[in-house]
Amino acid sequence: MIDPVSDFLTRLRNASKARLDEAVMPHSRLKESLATILKTEGYVAGVDSGKDEQGHKTLIVKMKYVDGAPAITGITRVSTPGRRLYFGYTEIPRVLNGLGISVLSTSKGLMKDQDCRRQKAGGELLCNVW
Repeated sequence: MIDPVSDFLTRLRNASKARLDEAVMPHSRLKESLATILKTEGYVAGVDSGKDEQGHKTLIVKMKYVDGAPAITGITRVSTPGRRLYFGYTEIPRVLNGLGISVLSTSKGLMKDQDCRRQKAGGELLCNVW
């Protein structure tokens, strides 16, 4: 797998469009912290970990639906392995004029855009969610 973050976002996007109850993917600390941010912002219902048949650790993300519509209407990868995009805390773009969130990888860990501006920390813009 070349880009695990893109794979994670694609699995979430596909699960929400297919109206699945949960999305299962290989576990990593980066994916787990990204899923935790999505949970605290109300885009997913829950985050668990488990094991598959071979004993490998998996990440189980429970999808959230509001009146039958997915809570995640759009999720895009911004920085890719071929084109890394870094922003200072004053340059972080807003998603839909503040209706969505951006997730950045900073020296203080993964943070949403609002927290980055508050703590004056820039970093790599991983994805936008709305």
